[in-house]
Amino acid sequence: MTKGQPLSKAFHADKPPAIDKYFRAAIKSEASDLHLKTGQPPKLRIHSKLKSTSGNPLTEAEVEKFIFEILSDDQKDFFMENGALDFAYQVGDDDRFRINIFRQRGYCSLAARHISSDIPPFESLHVPPIIEKIAEAHEGLILVTGPTGCGKSTTIASMIDHVNKNRACHIVTIEDPIEFMHRDRKAIVSQREVGIDVPNYDDALRSLMRQDPDVVLVGEIRDKETMIAAMRAAETGHLVFGTLHASSAAQTVQRVLDLFPNEERDLARQTFALAIQAVISQNLLPGIHKDIKRVPAIEIMIGNAIVKKLIREGRENDLPAVIRACQGEGMQDITESLRSLVEKEWVDLRVALKYAPNKEELKMAMKGIRASSGGIL
Repeated sequence: MTKGQPLSKAFHADKPPAIDKYFRAAIKSEASDLHLKTGQPPKLRIHSKLKSTSGNPLTEAEVEKFIFEILSDDQKDFFMENGALDFAYQVGDDDRFRINIFRQRGYCSLAARHISSDIPPFESLHVPPIIEKIAEAHEGLILVTGPTGCGKSTTIASMIDHVNKNRACHIVTIEDPIEFMHRDRKAIVSQREVGIDVPNYDDALRSLMRQDPDVVLVGEIRDKETMIAAMRAAETGHLVFGTLHASSAAQTVQRVLDLFPNEERDLARQTFALAIQAVISQNLLPGIHKDIKRVPAIEIMIGNAIVKKLIREGRENDLPAVIRACQGEGMQDITESLRSLVEKEWVDLRVALKYAPNKEELKMAMKGIRASSGGIL
């Protein structure tokens, strides 16, 4: 669908639609996604891998029946005219799916993302205790970074949930799509989904401050305008969460600056240094226990006075040394995180070495030897 086209949510008939059996199968198997395509059996994405179900290959008529049974007349008309459609669909009281239907090679296909209301606590994520303390800040910019599928959204959802349970405030999220549903607890939570609740990010950000937020989640920071809005909100006393694709804290700073043209980077650098509260960079590693399938390796940089000074001065290359030197403040680099995971027997050493930015440094860390800060401090 074209971004910005408002759509009504799917209605429910008295008799459950036939497609519900597939949605319920996705829920039961803890799948993140469901795919229906003509000529293929229904497929579920479980732990990042697409797997076929035991059902027979679907016919063109079956796929169309499943899809059109859950569309309103207006949605059918929009799909027939545009060839693609986004909408939300509710199954029971707690499970919601963000659905995209589209035509390919003349056939209808469906891709549905399960949006869970079951938000995992910090303990089940195996994240460092400092993550909880970071979530208790009342202002500043918190960025959670990493590659696609590294658990960024889950980490932020747990941090938002912690705020929701412990602080009387208004949380406003702007997401595309919504991945976790938050119920009002001590806070009230307003979740706005791009393409359904608001036409686009720009419109959502323009109206954000009129909604009296205390805490803001910008699902993904993709451009200069979104970054500016996030930093301004953080500067004016709001706690702002956002995600970026970056593999480390130092790279996160560079990615932020890369959003701006050269002539604006000095001002962007100063503004970012003022706003940043913390950068949490993570990746998911396969665990060695059957009940811990994936474990995050996490680098944590807290925006203390030294970090802010280095960012203002353009000394991103010195940030790793500061992170190593400030472990007493809750910071940690990826090497320390990997060392800890191996020591706790959550991750195999061979896996840790595969993900280590510097294999020799990790080997030394396993022996209790770490590089010094080199006089940076």
